Amino acid sequence: MTVPFVSELRTSDEVVKVGAADGDALHLRAQVAELWDALRVDASPMSSVEDVKNAALARFFPDGEPASEFVVKLRGFEILDERATLGAAGVRDGSTLLLSRRRRRPVK
Repeated sequence: MTVPFVSELRTSDEVVKVGAADGDALHLRAQVAELWDALRVDASPMSSVEDVKNAALARFFPDGEPASEFVVKLRGFEILDERATLGAAGVRDGSTLLLSRRRRRPVK
């Protein structure tokens, strides 16, 4: 199976694996708006949005950031139920999950 182009665009070579990413794995792109950084995620369609969010935040912020400070957006809209599976949330192969701070922080 080929990986969608969007999953390889400006991402590191490391792949974050979430759930039992077997042959049905979704190849996703996780991006934090404020960092202008992205990574590739291979996840099972039965994994929750919350699982992907936590795995991405752990990679983006190794020193730790509270997950409650971030929202996950898909196609410009916030995913309100992060406990939903990726499939139930409408995530498809090649989708981009944008993680953004819940409240904008002032620029110093």
